[in-house]
Parts: sequence; C-alpha cells; structure tokens
Amino acid sequence: MDLFSAAFDPNQVAPLADRMRPRTLDEYIGQAHILGPGKLLRRAIEADRVSSLILYGPPGTGKTSLAHVIAQATSSSFIRINAVSSGIKELREIIQNATEQLHLYGKKTLVFCDEVHRFNKGQQDGLLPAVENGTITFIGATTENPFFEINSALLSRSTLFQLNSLTPEELRQGLNQALADKERGMGQYQVEILPEAWEHWLNYANGDLRRALNALELAVLTTSPIEGTRHITLEVAEESIQQRAMRFDKDGDNHYDIISAFIKSMRGSDPDAALYWLAVLLESGEDPRFIVRRIIIQASEDVGLADPQVMLQAHAAANALEWLGLPEARIPIAQAVLAIVTAPKSNSAYEAIDRALDYVRTHPTGEVPRHLRDAHYPGAKKLEHGKGYRYPHAYPGHWVEQQYLPQSVEAPGFFTPSGLGQDLGNLGKGNQKKE
Repeated sequence: MDLFSAAFDPNQVAPLADRMRPRTLDEYIGQAHILGPGKLLRRAIEADRVSSLILYGPPGTGKTSLAHVIAQATSSSFIRINAVSSGIKELREIIQNATEQLHLYGKKTLVFCDEVHRFNKGQQDGLLPAVENGTITFIGATTENPFFEINSALLSRSTLFQLNSLTPEELRQGLNQALADKERGMGQYQVEILPEAWEHWLNYANGDLRRALNALELAVLTTSPIEGTRHITLEVAEESIQQRAMRFDKDGDNHYDIISAFIKSMRGSDPDAALYWLAVLLESGEDPRFIVRRIIIQASEDVGLADPQVMLQAHAAANALEWLGLPEARIPIAQAVLAIVTAPKSNSAYEAIDRALDYVRTHPTGEVPRHLRDAHYPGAKKLEHGKGYRYPHAYPGHWVEQQYLPQSVEAPGFFTPSGLGQDLGNLGKGNQKKE
C-alpha cells in the first residue's frame, strides 16, 4: 500500500447506485414476496443459515445488493468472483482454501458470482462437488432464465428465488434514501425535485433502481444551485434519462416471453394487447423481418381458411417492409396484425397438416393408385399408368368420385373445417366424407 492508495476513498469515485447498496435487510428495498417478515429467505439470512441460492430477475432489482446484505450478515468468509474471468484454476484454489478454512477453523465460505449464466459448463461442473458437500455456499445472480442457462445439476443443489421489477413507490423510496444520506448519497446537497421530474424518473426507470439512482446523481451534479438549492425540472430529468429502459434481450428469455405474448394476443383477438407487444418489439430493436415472419405464420395458423385474405395482408406487410423499411413500414405491419386480430379464427390448416404428418410418420407409405401415376413418359402406358383416371373438369360441377388416397389408407379425416368465416369446407363433393 502507498500513500495514494491509503488516502483513496471509494465513495469519491463509485457511482451513487454502488455507494447506496443496502448494508442490512432494513435498508433493502423491494422483493417483499421473498424478504418480507416471516419469509423463508429473510429468516435464513437473519439466522445466518443461508444455503446455496440462485437469484433470478431483471437488471436493477437488487440481486447483487441482496448478496451484499447476506455478506454483511454472515459469519462466513465472503468471496466475489467474476463469471467471465474466473477459470477452473481459480475455482479450484477457492475450493481448496474453503476446505482448509472449514477443516482447520470451522469457518464456512460463501462464494458470490454475478451474471452466473456466463459460466460455461466446465466452470459450473467444477463447483458441484463443493456445493454438494457444503464446502462452499454458492450464490449466483442472473438476468437469464436459470432453467435454460444453468446446469440442472447445479440448479438442483440451489434454491431459486425470482426477483421482480421494483414498483414506482419502491423506486421513490430508493431515491429518497439517496437524497437523505449525507455519507454515501446526495444528502450534502440541497435538492428540490419538481413533481413532473419525479414522474419522469419513476416512469422511465421502468423498475430499475440502479438506472433511477444514476439519473438522480447525474441530474444533481450537473445542475447549478440557485441560492444554494439545485432545482431538478422536467427538462433536467429528461436529459438524465433520455430513453426508457426496455426489458428486452434478443437472445434471452425475455425475448421469447414477449414474442409469446404477441402471438397469443393476436390469437386471442385483443387488438390493444397485440399492438402493445408489437410496439415493444419495434421499440426494442427486434429485427422487423422476424416480426413479419411471425405475422405470416399466425395468418395461416390462427386465421387460415376462415379468412384467406389475411395471408395476403401478411405477405403485403413483408413486401412493404422490404420496399419502405422502418419507420414507415410500421403502418402496414400494424395493419396485418389488426387483420389477424379482427378476423374469424380457424386452425384447421395447422391441425390438418400435423395430423397428416403424424399419420405418415407412423404408418407405412402407401402405393400411389395406378390411375394417378404419371403417364407422360415412354412406356408408362404399357405399365397402365394413368389408366382409368377421370378428369374432374369433364364432369358436372367439375368433380367426380374416384380414389386419391392409397388403398391402404382408409379415410383418415385429416381436414376438419372449423365452420367459422369462410372455413366451411364447401369446396365440392370431394370434401364430403364417404359413409
């Protein structure tokens, strides 16, 4: 240690969000569903009986802060590791030291890893024996669905807790704590925040306390005092948070949840919900071609023959996207979405092809009836290919009864009209089941 490091004060350089991390459960904000009075996790922390945990939730909801609270409350040695830079060698050293601490002094070791989903399989497997035999207590924090990103073996040895986005009132509580704290927060400043500035922060932070605290710090430090008071107006608040924090990750679990909500809103004929999720996708930067592909699928899967024109609307939206690009293409894309939402629904085409595929996969492939075989190549007539074929257009109503399926396939009934919209199945006598 030199003179410079001895005089170093982390509170002088650390961001407000880092300085204001809670030190006790009483300072912790939010997550009452797992940390409220009498809740399991709170009891475990207070009794210093925390077992291995996986903390899962959006950014800024307090996962790392909760690990710090546990670190303050435990008598165990606390080690924080980085999921990207901590290799197998470092993990082995940590486990070896933890083993010595446990055997020589009876002292447990708590290992915290933020963004644990970035651990590769080898790193996760390296932790398993120590977690299983209690040599270390492991706490992993992740924004990704742990059932997709974390080995099932490690997940089964840990208790999973899901953290939720903070409410506006919880965000306000966190900001007020920072404004009042003279040691770690902004309490040394005289600050007046106008109601519309509060509203902007609570709205645009979108449940992320870290983002709200960063905005508060930026606003206070860059606003000149007038007669000793720093006045935070709406304009200042807007400059400190210029864009809403969107809960969207193109490669993550949230991506699939939003796509699922979009699809189900179209299927459920809810125009406002479908447009809302479409707007979230567009505003979050989702590839518009991906959106249009989903729209085309829904036009056939959920509307289909009930209104065949909807498929044309979906393809027209795709064509418009290629010709216009965004933002103009948002209008024809929204039109296609609304066409799906407001149309009568039928999934007969979707169910029909899946029934046919299932049948083909589970039954021997039948022979093509001789009268349907190709008769245009030399020698085909000698094989009697095409013999007896009846040309439908030569008969009244352009339909004639004849066998189209293999002899081994007896009226499987793949297609069942829904009876909704235009999906009535009245396409000629050929669609009527034979008794």
